Amino acid sequence: MKLTRDFKETVNERVKKDPEFARALFNEAINLFLNGETETAKLILKELVNSTVGFEELAMSTSKPSKSLHRMLSTKGNPTMNNLIAILNVFRKRLNVDITVQVAEKKEKTNDK
Repeated sequence: MKLTRDFKETVNERVKKDPEFARALFNEAINLFLNGETETAKLILKELVNSTVGFEELAMSTSKPSKSLHRMLSTKGNPTMNNLIAILNVFRKRLNVDITVQVAEKKEKTNDK
């Protein structure tokens, strides 16, 4: 999924003005990761990086090269669990949040014809 420049600018401005929006995006990225939608999750995290800490600061905070972080969060990137946790921890601190997980019983889909 290619994002338009207008979309990126809109997200960037909203994240800077609205901390709740940034936290909601972070929450959505984590939920997507846990539910196997990694490509979309990485896109959201990449936009959060661009809108908040930037890749250079993220590189310093995680002790990972900026280019490696760019690759990890690309559509074909495959971050290790340790690298992903390092990135998530930067956002936990930056957004002042804790991560909690709640398991819910899967709801059966019904076909309403």
